[in-house]
Amino acid sequence: MKIIHTGDWHIGKIVNEFSMIEDQEFILEQLIKVMEEEKPDALVIAGDLYDRSIPPVEAVELLDKVFSRILLELKIPILAIAGNHDSAERLSFGSKILTKNGLHIAGVFDKDIKKVVFEKEKNPVNFYLVPYGDPREVRHILRDDEISTHDCAMRKIIENIKGNMNDTERNVMVAHGYVTFMKEKAQKKNEEEEFSSSKVQNSIGEEVALGDSTEDHKRAGLQISDSERLLSIGGTDLVSGEYFSCFSYTALGHLHGPQKVGSDRIRYSGSLLKYSFSETNHKKGVAIVDIDEDGKVSIQLKELIPKRDMRIIKGPLKELIDPKVYGSTNVEDYIYAILTDEGELMDPISKLRAVYPNIMGLHREDNSEREESRTAAALGYQNKSRLQLFEEFYQSIAGKELTEEKFDLVKEIIEEVEKGVK
Repeated sequence: MKIIHTGDWHIGKIVNEFSMIEDQEFILEQLIKVMEEEKPDALVIAGDLYDRSIPPVEAVELLDKVFSRILLELKIPILAIAGNHDSAERLSFGSKILTKNGLHIAGVFDKDIKKVVFEKEKNPVNFYLVPYGDPREVRHILRDDEISTHDCAMRKIIENIKGNMNDTERNVMVAHGYVTFMKEKAQKKNEEEEFSSSKVQNSIGEEVALGDSTEDHKRAGLQISDSERLLSIGGTDLVSGEYFSCFSYTALGHLHGPQKVGSDRIRYSGSLLKYSFSETNHKKGVAIVDIDEDGKVSIQLKELIPKRDMRIIKGPLKELIDPKVYGSTNVEDYIYAILTDEGELMDPISKLRAVYPNIMGLHREDNSEREESRTAAALGYQNKSRLQLFEEFYQSIAGKELTEEKFDLVKEIIEEVEKGVK
């Protein structure tokens, strides 16, 4: 069986006061072309179809247009769940009527997890659609007072699924959240530390707290970005990847960078577009997943090219507005400019906007920041994992983030070394 795994469409999103609707319509058109070429058995959307619980009219119209083409013209079923940005009730509305046309949506979390069965050859494929649910909501619905974290909630949900699951068939989970095989390590580190008010700079020069909860997710081996909303603080939103071993494939949503968790059997497709400047090195697209008769999975990542990229440019103002510099680039891209000029500048944003009409931000870098960037990998090194330190070292030397392939390779090597040390 072939499925196309996507997630985190965030239709209706506004980034730095720029509406992304036009860009989203462009990229969704590419998705439809991929589906026409690949002819999958189903499209999976792992949450966050909309960017907010009450989406603007144009967002609803765009989703309706895309769904109509996929369901009515291509005749390809859609399996979708609500993410933490969606209104569960709004997504659930009308889903029973639309199911007849192949639209299967799990919006509101329910004790009876929505199961969709595809009769493929001799071995059926069962899809379990688990919409995002706050642990308090899950505790109330399951009537289980033990549930207090996302990890416990997911463990209980999967235990209930396994009670009626045929493990000789192919079973696919669709869920939304932070899943990792390094949860215990991240939480142990968090317990050992006191909250630090020290500040470090993110990818675009903004100051963030060193003790921020995002550090827990990085320690857990997850590649996170600035556009993702934390589900809770202190790492209590981390879910163990061990729970998903009973599934042939787990299609995850929430993280905007495409990445696997442990193996290709558990994967985030990532968002279709870049929604923050921390994602400039991401290759956005979809995962084309083939599940054979024995439940073995093979993955092909299909990159989608946006109408406008999201880029960070850096240098003296005079150089950045020189045709020799920008002539070979798409000046319509969304731009964040870091100026390295040391003297006074007259209205730099207007000069930049004359060349880059979609400039989203501007930052002046001073000498102290340059020195800090060179020593960032050493800052608070006692509280960072080897993987974090290598990521920061690589970024300080190469000036860019690790690709997914390089990240996975380094992670694997570090894990092997750490096993040998024990």
